[in-house]
Amino acid sequence: MNILVLGAAGMVGRKLVERLVRDGTLGGRRIERMTLFDVVAPVAPEGVPFQVRVAAGDLSQPGQPERLVADRPDTIFHLAAIVSGEAEAEFEKGYRINLDATRALFEAIRHSNHGYTPKVVFTSSIAVFGAPFPDEPIGDTFHRTPLTSYGTQKAIGELLLADYSRRGFFDGVGIRLPTICVRPGRPNKAASGFFSGIIREPLNGQEAVLPVADTVRHWHASPRAAVEFLIHAATIDTAPLGQRRSLTMPGLSVTVAEQIEALRRVAGDAVAARIRREPDPTVMRIVEGWPQRFSAKRAEEFGFRAEQSFDDIIRVYIEDELGGRVPA
Repeated sequence: MNILVLGAAGMVGRKLVERLVRDGTLGGRRIERMTLFDVVAPVAPEGVPFQVRVAAGDLSQPGQPERLVADRPDTIFHLAAIVSGEAEAEFEKGYRINLDATRALFEAIRHSNHGYTPKVVFTSSIAVFGAPFPDEPIGDTFHRTPLTSYGTQKAIGELLLADYSRRGFFDGVGIRLPTICVRPGRPNKAASGFFSGIIREPLNGQEAVLPVADTVRHWHASPRAAVEFLIHAATIDTAPLGQRRSLTMPGLSVTVAEQIEALRRVAGDAVAARIRREPDPTVMRIVEGWPQRFSAKRAEEFGFRAEQSFDDIIRVYIEDELGGRVPA
């Protein structure tokens, strides 16, 4: 099996690659080759028992998608994107990376040799949904009226994925990821970054800034769950999906106050006390346009699973990033 991972230098991309290398198989098929691509060169894992090629570049540049699909990867994980806050701040860049590059990739597959129909797993977002929101959890059939440029770009990507799949150019699955929390490493430019920051920084002995009210509610899943979503999406039978190729992934709907209480339960009062409240009107405006609760019944029927409590999400971070121990 030949696999292409776009966005392999990002946090989820790195964890996906680590998991694929550890398993050595995908859907019961032995991995023989893997190409890792991002705007900066991804780091190839050590001791890989199959061929790994690393490439860096801009997916939106002419000829780049064609070069990446030239060796006909069987499965393509399309994680390459710029995040919500950056897409909102840099309008042209957001559309070039999140939309134009996606269309160019799909076109490169379409124009490749006859009979080549890879599985394409496209990472979308719950940002495709926009207000007014109902009181009940939002299902997959809720109208897609995004209120951010990022959400608009992902919504268009979902439509393209469905149409190219309908035409038989590839076999696509779109997964609408919850906000991934707790993200390891340094903060990124995502407007949702504070959801991870108010957990990650206190656990690492640092102060965290909370730019929104404690009452803000959001939909979360861990990085570990995100990797499971990707792998499961790459291996499911897509026939039962029909023309509805994108699924809202399972997650947890919790308020910021509930996040902080979970942190207090798992790590103690001293850790939770490291959160400082500093309202940011720009972040508050963006967050107000996001949905809060979802029904992932359809994804669950296809076997997708996530954590059952925010305490579990925090423990995943401690296990995977802190060696199972909270620093003194």
